[in-house]
Amino acid sequence: MKAIWNGVVLADSGDTKVVEGNYYFPPDSIRREYFRDSDRHTTCPWKGLASYYDVMVDGEVVRNAAWYYPEPKPAAAEIRDHVAFYGMVKIER
Repeated sequence: MKAIWNGVVLADSGDTKVVEGNYYFPPDSIRREYFRDSDRHTTCPWKGLASYYDVMVDGEVVRNAAWYYPEPKPAAAEIRDHVAFYGMVKIER
């Protein structure tokens, strides 16, 4: 699977996890040069506290376009540090 935005592959992996319809990419599959930490956090009742990344490509920034769970609850342990994306990022095979 690939995550693509603005013509750039942000992440590429054959080992994504699908949770609630979202593809979660392993942390080593994302191209870090296109990500910066965001100060946004949200809480999911069963996954825990989510942290966010802004995505930056060719001078364009989408704030909070990706999220991950650095310390998920036990039910979501398989997606620890995996990165998922909002709808503006295209996911394709």
